[in-house]
Amino acid sequence: MPAMTTADRRQLLSRRDLSVDLVRVCCVLLVVVLHSLMLGLDRQADGTIGWKNVVQEQPWFPVASWFGQLMPLFFVVGGFASWQGWYSTQRKGGGGDDFFRARLLRLGTPAAVWFVIVGMIVWLAAAAGLPADLLANGLGLPLWFLAAYLVCQAAVPLMIRLHVTHPITTFATLLVAVIAVDAVRGATGVETVGLLNLLLVWPLVQQIGFLLADGTIARLGRPALLGVATVAFGTVGVLGSSGLYSPDMLDNLNPPTLPLVLIGVGQTALFVLVKPALDALMRTRPAQAFVGIAGTRLMTIYLWHLLLVIAVAATVLIAPGIVPAVGTPAWWLARVPGDLSVFVVLFVLSLGLARFERGPRRVGPVPSVPALAVAGVLAVVPPFWAMEVGLSPTSFVWGAAAMCAAVLIARGRPAL
Repeated sequence: MPAMTTADRRQLLSRRDLSVDLVRVCCVLLVVVLHSLMLGLDRQADGTIGWKNVVQEQPWFPVASWFGQLMPLFFVVGGFASWQGWYSTQRKGGGGDDFFRARLLRLGTPAAVWFVIVGMIVWLAAAAGLPADLLANGLGLPLWFLAAYLVCQAAVPLMIRLHVTHPITTFATLLVAVIAVDAVRGATGVETVGLLNLLLVWPLVQQIGFLLADGTIARLGRPALLGVATVAFGTVGVLGSSGLYSPDMLDNLNPPTLPLVLIGVGQTALFVLVKPALDALMRTRPAQAFVGIAGTRLMTIYLWHLLLVIAVAATVLIAPGIVPAVGTPAWWLARVPGDLSVFVVLFVLSLGLARFERGPRRVGPVPSVPALAVAGVLAVVPPFWAMEVGLSPTSFVWGAAAMCAAVLIARGRPAL
């Protein structure tokens, strides 16, 4: 494949909404910072090592989480990108199988590499007598995103068709279904009922991205956008104070609930309000370079950052007399050099790992729909297991096997 020329890059940039790309990048980078603030390792009274969520203990955290919980906004801009990607696939003569195969390879390939390499690290930790189960379970915390996002990607062709033909009915049906699941879960106390919202909340938030992509939201004036944001966040406050939902958006994440949809609405309205300023920023070369470099490494950053955050957090156990104790003012200040070190190492790692985000260099014909369905299930099960049960050294083995099998099936048999 010939190298991309400067003219090719300029043409590609002209077809993209760079402010949306900026938001995607910032969402992932802020996740790294938030996980650093949330994660503290300390030694318990019995000598065991445990997690301590420092930031969630702060009294201001619930309201801050309305803006700091960025996954709704990420799924919104993901919906925007999926809209463009689907129509691009159609212009090239492709169908839903082509679209999903490409998305599965883009997400599954770096995830398979992560499972293999991190799995070996966990097993080495176990052999060295370190708390491997604690490490494995902690490393699996962000993986739920892979399961949710792959489900959304599989549904993109259908959901776009429904959005084009019946936009209000589709949005309303999903919204009513989300509320119904929350109501049944609350009435029965059966938490597993809430898992149904994995199939409803994130596709509904993705629909907001379609509204952004087709220009519907952009046609609203500033007063209307301010009103939408006010009503959305105000409703979250009312629901949180009523006791029906937690005001903490971290508590509403898995399984996802109605407040996350409202947060997505409010965040999208705020994004459209500041979009003119972001568009102006993205006309500058430094901003374009930043998004260009970080944007090709987002999966690498997302998958690998927690390993480095844990390594930084573990220094308090190795050098308790030098590293500030978890939760102290000095510890909060130490987050700055700690986060900088994480980002520097992530960039170095990405020099070797980011190429996997492009998927395999050689692929065969698109597999059959049943084969792609099997690949999708194989790719979704390990991150779903990590979300519901947690990871262990053993689950890393079968998780790596499932992810690698998913990639191999989706890749097909390349021509010799």
